[in-house]
Amino acid sequence: MVGEVLVVFVCLQLSLVLGACPHIITRAQWGARHPTSAPVHIGHPVHYAFIHHSAGPECHDRATCQAQVKAFQNYHMDTRGWPDIGYTFVIGGDGSIFEARGWNVVGAHTLNYNSVGNGFCFIGTFTNHLPTAAAQQAVKDLIACGVAEGHIEHNYVLRGHRDMGSTECPGTAFWNHIKTWPHY
Repeated sequence: MVGEVLVVFVCLQLSLVLGACPHIITRAQWGARHPTSAPVHIGHPVHYAFIHHSAGPECHDRATCQAQVKAFQNYHMDTRGWPDIGYTFVIGGDGSIFEARGWNVVGAHTLNYNSVGNGFCFIGTFTNHLPTAAAQQAVKDLIACGVAEGHIEHNYVLRGHRDMGSTECPGTAFWNHIKTWPHY
């Protein structure tokens, strides 16, 4: 009897964990280009979750956000000469989550920390105001998913890009706000 109760409890817990992950728009769904070189994989959960902003216009619907994600990838590959878009995930103002490099792939988002952290980029400029509540909740859910699935350490550290280098990113208003989030 105790064994059966334990099995039911474990199954319920697993369903909660597995159901905790938000919808992610895959690279194929948003029309990502193929990387110009083989991705370098991270073989362990990362310690850091880095918050970025794109420092451009915001988007509030999937089509507009998707076009901006494609533009980021083109800029990173064609102008910066990187093999792919730099971020791990990109978040739109409507709460859409776009897979950029995705879990377990070294990015190009936070100098000297790319192999130990994931980069979550919010589309827009957040110097004087915050991203939408939908976008903020999306990244919180995504980070929780990353922890639950073993991509991010349970004791991860949340930081803004500016905490690790000389940049305004993720914007002063947003940076001040994320300092109130858990794990900062």
